[in-house]
Order: sequence, then C-alpha cells, then structure tokens
Amino acid sequence: MPESVTRCPLCEDKRSTTFDQREFRGYQVVNKLCTNCGLVYQSPRMTESELEIFYQSEYRQVYQGSQGPSNKDLSVQKARAGALLDILREVGVDKINHFADIGSSSGLLLEEIKEEFKCQVIGIEPGEAYRVYAENRGMKVYESLESLAEAGEPAFDLISMIHVLEHIPDPVNFLKQLREKFLTSNGNILIEVPNLYAHDCFEVAHLISFSRHTLFQVMKKAGYTTIFLQPHGQPRSKLIPLYITLLAAPSEPAPDQSTVEEEQWIRLKRRTGLAHRRILERLFPRQAWLPEYRG
Repeated sequence: MPESVTRCPLCEDKRSTTFDQREFRGYQVVNKLCTNCGLVYQSPRMTESELEIFYQSEYRQVYQGSQGPSNKDLSVQKARAGALLDILREVGVDKINHFADIGSSSGLLLEEIKEEFKCQVIGIEPGEAYRVYAENRGMKVYESLESLAEAGEPAFDLISMIHVLEHIPDPVNFLKQLREKFLTSNGNILIEVPNLYAHDCFEVAHLISFSRHTLFQVMKKAGYTTIFLQPHGQPRSKLIPLYITLLAAPSEPAPDQSTVEEEQWIRLKRRTGLAHRRILERLFPRQAWLPEYRG
C-alpha cells in the first residue's frame, strides 16, 4: 500500500500542501509542496519494497509497453549520451579513469564515455531486459548499488545519474552515500532530471520534481559543490527547457548541511513555464519538439 511522506525529503519539515493530483496510466499521483523550502514531492507513494519490485518487473511495461528497449528509446538515449558528452567537454572534463552510470539502461552512455575517454565503465541497472541488452554489447552491469559494493570495485572519478535522482525516495542521503563510499575525493557527479517548470513531470515513478533551485539545494545539503547547472531541451527540443543537467564535486570542507534556502512562487513559476511551453509549441512546432525525438 502507498505510504505518506511525513517529512520533506530536502529540509525535513512536516508542513506541506497539495500541489497537484492526477491519474497517470492507471495510478493516482499526488504531489505535495513543502511550505518551508519549496520542494515538490510525491505523497503518498510506493514503499521502498514496492518500488524495488516495480522497477524490476513493471516500470518499462508501464512507461513503454514492453520490457526491452525500443528503437525510439535507443534513439533518444543515443542522442542524450551525445549531449551529455558535449557538456563534459564544455566544462573541461578531459580525463576519466573509472566511470559508473547508475540507471544505465541500455548502456549507450557507457559506450560513449568508454569510447571518448578510453576508461573503465560500469553500469547499475535493475531492469533485467535492459541489463542483458547492455551486457550483450560488452558492458559490465550490476543489478544494484548493493551488488556493486559487494563486488569491491574501486571508487569512481565520475558517476552519472541520468533521469534517476527523481526516482530516489531520499535523494540527500543517497547522494551522501555516493560521496562517502563510491566517489573519489576529486571525482565528479553528473545528474540530469526533468525540469519542474517545463516538463510534464508528475508521473508515478517520479518521487521528487526538481527546479534548478531545489536541485542545487539537495546537492549542497548532500555535501557537493555545483560546477555546472543548466536547463535545456536536448535531445528532444531546441526551445523548451525540459531538463536540468548538473555537474558537481565533493565539497571541501563539507558545508553546514542544516541550512536550506527557500524557493518562492513555485506555483506561479510552474504555470508560467508551462504557458511559455504551449506558446512555443504553437509558434515553432518543429523546433519545440524535434521530429526525430518527438514524444
């Protein structure tokens, strides 16, 4: 049974108000707004054990209608991997020795990073069909972060979580765990999430809906310094900032993790952002949604 979230996943305050409620593919989805810090999060939501089962056996079926990767999905993943490589080049990342992609899906980002940096790459992917697909293409992929830890792999100097953090029930502590146990002291973490102010992000699997502000605050509280933070539409749109991509490094010294800066006018920003999106879709349909990656 779904469980209520009694404290904000960012600031831990108990005060919240309903922000959005809708049906998503047969699931009732309710999102709350923390009235202390402004984070938007799903409540009630599936328990952690229910989430584990969901990602292993139901997630791809619900979202794509099949367990294995489709041609459309592979096309989007290939284009997204290229866009992420461009960001790494833009911020000056020129050497990677050991790379992990959490939520590695079909392994196309693993392939791109391996080719670009000539480094060791490892994936973590709970979905069996996608994991097998990547393994059949020569990638080393673990079922979970726990199985990766048990294998005794050395720490990574780049970890990516591409459209993963919004699925994590406790993003602050998850990111702390990565920093303390899996990331080298001079390593980086690369994250991409849907943008609350442009994306139809209220889905059953999205437990948190991030803005630039709340993503920055989560990283800060988890002990990271943000190097790059940019909304954009790649690979699906030239105009609509559907996603937010961030590159961060472990903070030295660790910041005061008790302070979270509030974001204001969240409802207005959401309404304004979606209205702007609708205008762009009407005026510039082929640039708002690139035909080859439409949907």
